Amino acid sequence: MKLNLKDIPRVETISKEDFIKHYFKPQKPVVIERFIEDWPAFHKWNLDYMKALAGDKIVPLYDDRPVDYNDGFNEPHAQMKMSEYVDLLQSEPTRYRIFLWNILKEIPELQNDFSYPDFGLKLMKGLPMLFFGGEDSYTFMHYDIDLANIFHFHFDGRKQCILFDQKQNDFLYKIPHSLITREDIDFANPNFEKWPALEKAEGWVCELSHGQVLYMPEGYWHYMRYITPGLSMSLRAIARNPKNLGKAVYNVFVMRALDNTMRRIKGQKWIEWKNEQAIVRTNRKNGLRV
Repeated sequence: MKLNLKDIPRVETISKEDFIKHYFKPQKPVVIERFIEDWPAFHKWNLDYMKALAGDKIVPLYDDRPVDYNDGFNEPHAQMKMSEYVDLLQSEPTRYRIFLWNILKEIPELQNDFSYPDFGLKLMKGLPMLFFGGEDSYTFMHYDIDLANIFHFHFDGRKQCILFDQKQNDFLYKIPHSLITREDIDFANPNFEKWPALEKAEGWVCELSHGQVLYMPEGYWHYMRYITPGLSMSLRAIARNPKNLGKAVYNVFVMRALDNTMRRIKGQKWIEWKNEQAIVRTNRKNGLRV
């Protein structure tokens, strides 16, 4: 048995008016296949280019180890030079990923390789972020703290993306006071005997290749798996839905502070309690044995 996933619609290119009408207003994802072929990045951006441009930069690396109460917010699991990291990506599978790497801060010259597309939304120009991953590395299923509209531009290699909207929360084993689901769920090949509520979840799936753009609507859950080594860039626009804006403010100023406080007070017991509650609450909402 597989997850109940529909293919994300695909278009070659799209006008601002059609994007707003068919995807932004109904809050549906879309893959745009040939939108950035006039960017220098389309012809230049690959792992070798990043190695040549930023080889001496020390980069933060993350893997798929479970959350530990000792880990600070977005604290990296390892560091190495970009040149060494690219060599690792190209030589063998690795779980190490780079995420939320700010182009403007780390490699300012990269901003000459792309522009900010006019999708009819005001993109946040201070936050272009790069993501890198090795073969079969993946992110946990999560949604972003600010519930932004996200445009995810992929370069070099292939990547699988699985999305769910916020209406699927009751089926995903969401961790309370957090932005992730249970980390031991393999969304590429889920065990429905262990996670039976997932059978009710309805989501979306696509595979991205070089130069393609994925639009993820506000607050969408996303799981990203690198089929081959590659890199991506995300541009974002603030949530427009007042309910989502309210959730974003709560997440940033209340939820994160509460979670950090409880980690300091309870330590690993707080993490274990949240993981257990993800099962208890999901099963209760779906009439399953608790």
